[in-house]
Amino acid sequence: MTDSPIFRRHRQTKIVATVGPASSAPDQLRRLMLAGVDVFRLNFSHGTQANHGEVLARIRALEVEFDRPIGVIADLQGPKLRIGTFADGAVTLRTGRVIRFDLDPAPGNEERVCLPHPEVISAMGVGSTLLLDDGKVRVRVIERGADFLLGEIVAGTRLSNNKGFNVPDVTLPLSPLTAKDRADMEYALGQGVEWIALSFVQRPEDVVEARGLIGDRAAIMLKIEKPAAIQHLDELIELADALMVARGDLGVEMPAEDVPSLQKNMIQRARDAGKPVIVATQMLESMIVSPTPTRAEVSDVATAVYDGTDAVMLSAETAAGAYPVEAVAIMDKIVARVERDPMYRSIMDTHHPGLGKTTADAITHSANQAARAVDAKAIVTYTESGSTTLRAARERPPMPILAISIHEETSRRLSLSYGVHTVHVSKGISSFGEMVPEAIRIALAHGIAGMGDELAITAGVPFGRSGSTNTLRIVHLEPEPQ
Repeated sequence: MTDSPIFRRHRQTKIVATVGPASSAPDQLRRLMLAGVDVFRLNFSHGTQANHGEVLARIRALEVEFDRPIGVIADLQGPKLRIGTFADGAVTLRTGRVIRFDLDPAPGNEERVCLPHPEVISAMGVGSTLLLDDGKVRVRVIERGADFLLGEIVAGTRLSNNKGFNVPDVTLPLSPLTAKDRADMEYALGQGVEWIALSFVQRPEDVVEARGLIGDRAAIMLKIEKPAAIQHLDELIELADALMVARGDLGVEMPAEDVPSLQKNMIQRARDAGKPVIVATQMLESMIVSPTPTRAEVSDVATAVYDGTDAVMLSAETAAGAYPVEAVAIMDKIVARVERDPMYRSIMDTHHPGLGKTTADAITHSANQAARAVDAKAIVTYTESGSTTLRAARERPPMPILAISIHEETSRRLSLSYGVHTVHVSKGISSFGEMVPEAIRIALAHGIAGMGDELAITAGVPFGRSGSTNTLRIVHLEPEPQ
């Protein structure tokens, strides 16, 4: 058990960690959580379903030990586009040379190689770009036939077997859900994960397809890593439950200098919509092999926090790196330090999302203002679906948001959101009169408030109706009369 009877964070921005060989053991998962992890990511591009099921069971055991809801993201692989093989394992390339991509599975050479994706060939046009091996090789299409492409080498010196490729300037007629993804998704849903992350989403139709399969069994997170997705960003945000700024593939398919401004834009638009947003990929990349990050990496994490993201994410650093716990601990320190900076609070308060037209929006906005005016220690939300708490997080208040829910899955999902300390209660609350003493009890027990402090409490009356927040009360904590 922890030293304290109640386990909570003292920062607003959340940390997501990817689980892999370096972190899947029970003691490592526990150390990661103690170091600062709020949400765990299971990357279905690696490992087996059985492996992920074992890890999930260990995470659920941590929930019991720490009495703290923990969100879990099942990140689906998505379509992986790869070329075939070469007779010698690799070929040397020269700028200006022409190489043929075709459907012939025979090993290739410097003049041709298999591209076993007829749908890609048919979608490409003269002038389109192929990026191979994470963009190290760039090819411009100069001719397209029924079953082949001819491409001129624009950049790159070497290409080896089965390298992946990207098509940045073409929307491919591919579903983001492969047969593997569908099987992995059903497995993850059966195990009870809170989030399904979709890779390589291009169009709103991709999300509609996934929603039809997932229903209300989990929330949908979109990984924005294709230029085509940027063109439909507002529609995608509206359809999704959360966003991940997946800077790895996005940085391959778009000019690197465009990514920082896109990151800021996506964070702001997700916040405006009241949807959680994660900044991911290469945040502390050097810590895969080094016990300390570079100054540039520290600045990168800090920038995401200054941008107002809900969460920052570690990938290979915790999944396969030599210093997974240290990476989390350093990220925790960076986030906490930024949030203590007066400039950070000034930035958060400068951007005000547009006020919605509903009573719930008005009450939540008023709760933020009232809590600041009386220096309340927390904004308390009693929530069925999480919508009330998400509205509160959208305001980016300086104090924690204490989210109380009878629904375990709601509590786990909210663990991703800015400033939210989630508490799952087993007994339902049927009236505002019942909620106030329960909120006080939980705030005291969790060290969020003490006697003499104020709480700003919001709820919907009558109780039990999702999205019906219509009541705000400022409560002064004082001992009950003897």
